Amino acid sequence: MPEFTYEALDKGGKQVKGIIEASSEEVIIEKLRNMGYYPLNVIMNKKKAAQVDILALPGLRVIFHRIKSKHIMTFTRQLATLIDAGLPIIRSLAILTEQVESTVFKDKIKAIGKDIESGSSLSDAMAKHPKVFDNLYVNMVRAGEIGGVLEAVLNKIAEFLEKRQAIIGKVKSALMYPLIVMILAGAIVAFILIVIIPKFKEIYEQLGAELPALTQFLVDASWVLAHRSHWVILAMIGIYWTIKKINETKEGKMFFDTYKLKLPVFGQLFRKISIVRFAGTLSTLITSGVPILQAIDIVRETSGNEVITRAMDQVYASVKEGETIHEPLSRCKVFPPLVVHMVAVGEETGAIDQMLTKVAEAYEREVDDTVNALTSIIEPVLIVFLGAIVGVIVVALYLPLFNIPKIVGKE
Repeated sequence: MPEFTYEALDKGGKQVKGIIEASSEEVIIEKLRNMGYYPLNVIMNKKKAAQVDILALPGLRVIFHRIKSKHIMTFTRQLATLIDAGLPIIRSLAILTEQVESTVFKDKIKAIGKDIESGSSLSDAMAKHPKVFDNLYVNMVRAGEIGGVLEAVLNKIAEFLEKRQAIIGKVKSALMYPLIVMILAGAIVAFILIVIIPKFKEIYEQLGAELPALTQFLVDASWVLAHRSHWVILAMIGIYWTIKKINETKEGKMFFDTYKLKLPVFGQLFRKISIVRFAGTLSTLITSGVPILQAIDIVRETSGNEVITRAMDQVYASVKEGETIHEPLSRCKVFPPLVVHMVAVGEETGAIDQMLTKVAEAYEREVDDTVNALTSIIEPVLIVFLGAIVGVIVVALYLPLFNIPKIVGKE
């Protein structure tokens, strides 16, 4: 599609310039008038035949210009500001198209603008891009459109996304350190097995020393890693693929998610994050005007944990029959009694959204405390763990030396 450079006057008489893609000059003029501009001049940009846009090649635009969470948050905030200032949605999207960094995201916004020009609502246009705007986002926007409070809902969405991203960032920072240490430890152990142990093996073979079981195990592991590494890699890929396929099934996901919540150290952290996600999402949806059954259904789809999903199935069935939310929650072991009682009080007082917000805020603080505690204890635990591994390897390497005096005595 060709590009056109335009010059126009806005409502205040100020001259504006820009570039728009369109099929013809007539389309550009019509677009400018819809944006509230008075067109002065429209000129087609002629590209050189030899000029190639590398990022326009299939796949490369996605790789180099992927849409990040911060892009969506910034877009949502700015869209709310422009709508609150009284600008039409189409014009607001046209302005934001020039602001976003990601080329892929820019194309998505342009597509949304075109759908709105064709008569679609903002929520319906966004629903065509589920990888950018999920079901939660779209339904909140739809509720804002119906209630006539779109800018307020967009601000709530931005706040929600910011809180969710903050929690994800804290968890990633807590897990990053042990992950890096484990990778380095694996590399060091592999180096010892491939390079160091074969030399010790040659020495012990020359001396005729009998290898203890632990030393023999390391020697065998060294041989496998040095001569059958491709099979080791294939086995690791096979295990990963098998776990991934099992996790794609409902029963498999239920097994892994249940086990995740029972982990010794991180289980409580994952449990608290699940509660924050449940309470924060449901309260935001209810506050935005989404009907309760639809809100529960969205929470069910976006929970990210099969245990929570099945709990939401029970909650959905209960509310559909005219019953309460807290009773099904009390039967799910994920939710502590405090959460259940606060939800019950919210239902009794008609302030369920406020109570859920308090639950989310309380457990956000607990997530912070848990992450800080984990960060402080992970380092010494990893030091002890690595020391134990190195100690076992050293002991295994030097155990055969105790048999050398016997061999020398026999000779």
